[in-house]
Amino acid sequence: MPIREAKLVAGSSYHLFNRGVNRSPIFFNDGNWLFFIRQMKHYFTPDRVRILAYCLMPNHYHLLVQLLCDDFSATVMQPFSLSYVKAVNKQQARTGPLFEGPFQSRHVDRDEYLRHLTRYIHMNPVAANLVQTPELWQYSSYQEYVGLRAGTLPAKELVLGQFPSPKAYADYVQLYRTADDGRLAQWLFPE
Repeated sequence: MPIREAKLVAGSSYHLFNRGVNRSPIFFNDGNWLFFIRQMKHYFTPDRVRILAYCLMPNHYHLLVQLLCDDFSATVMQPFSLSYVKAVNKQQARTGPLFEGPFQSRHVDRDEYLRHLTRYIHMNPVAANLVQTPELWQYSSYQEYVGLRAGTLPAKELVLGQFPSPKAYADYVQLYRTADDGRLAQWLFPE
């Protein structure tokens, strides 16, 4: 089981991710996706963490957050993950772990990395051939970034504020696709 890269510290931003055991699905029906998002918004309260971006995939998730508390793992992430796993296990009449292990984290220490990471996260469904364009994937924050869905993530402005407009951000994301066919930064989510 991988060891967490670094201690999570308030005031810093992190890419958090996890995937299903043996790369198995972690979402089994539409209700699971929506429940995950609802629980995320319930546990990730504005006094403890700011959600900058997210993308839920069939067998993994990506969250980009800025922490406002030093005890995030114990007081936010652990109860959040446990609530999701317990609900899915009950609904699916399954037992045992849903995730490969504890969530993983990567410290985001530069604005350039922050911008690239949001692009990587939002392009995940395109790279996986689930949709043709990121605006078609409803289980990510991309639609909110480009104004296609009402906003519930005010912290996204930490990223969008680095662009002259949401359209400029959308163009930046499109460059990811045309430049590398979605293969940029494979080190962000190692196999």
